[in-house]
Amino acid sequence: MKPTSTLTVERPADGVALVRLDRPERLNAINEVLLGELKQLCAELALDRNVRAVVLTGAGRGFCSGIDLRDFGPGMLEATDPAIDRLHFQEAMASLPLAIRALPQPVVAAINGPAVGGGLALCLASDVRICSPSASFGNAAVLIGLSGAEMGMSYFLPRIVGLSVAADWMLTGRTVSADEAYRRGLVSELVDDERLIARAVELAGLVAANSPLGVQMTKRALQVNTDAPDLVAAMEVENRNQVITHATDEAAAARERWSKRRET
Repeated sequence: MKPTSTLTVERPADGVALVRLDRPERLNAINEVLLGELKQLCAELALDRNVRAVVLTGAGRGFCSGIDLRDFGPGMLEATDPAIDRLHFQEAMASLPLAIRALPQPVVAAINGPAVGGGLALCLASDVRICSPSASFGNAAVLIGLSGAEMGMSYFLPRIVGLSVAADWMLTGRTVSADEAYRRGLVSELVDDERLIARAVELAGLVAANSPLGVQMTKRALQVNTDAPDLVAAMEVENRNQVITHATDEAAAARERWSKRRET
């Protein structure tokens, strides 16, 4: 993988890539360099067959504090065609959660501090979210006169926490604590700060231990069937995936191991 200045990548367990947003002095805010490097890294990870699960977290005391206005703000204000240039900027930012969601490997987000704006969007695009008590969540765009719906939030958040809760958070722009995020189902686990990364790697390792094709088909089914028009359509996807995965050598070997374990 190409060297980056805003990210670090580790391999803490077999099949697991640990990706850290690495601008701790700015609470890992997204600038133009981080945006480009994270998209490039996602493209490289997607082709890496040695990576079967990804953990996404932040360096230092934050996960991601959103857009770094020091890098992006002046350029937007000086745009020669403000409406079009700002649309292009917004589309570039929106490409980040799309890149996370499009990864064939499941992504475990380990939220270790503030996840605001774009940081929240990265969390929502991940497949599994866990956090520590120091985590907090928010989308403050509405507080500065903008829409609270950006970077896929109006798509993801109601599907994760329900429409009423999503409306509360997005319309008020208030900060949501780790405890509330856990109670509302935004995160599946609340883990002590010192154990957060180890637990995220453990979960990713459990995923990585399974058949890559079976895992990828499961991820795709979850994504597609969230918007399935009815049960029959959802089952069509499931039936197809089962037939495809059943025919692989990996599945045959796994069934044989399972049978031997039951016999003993």
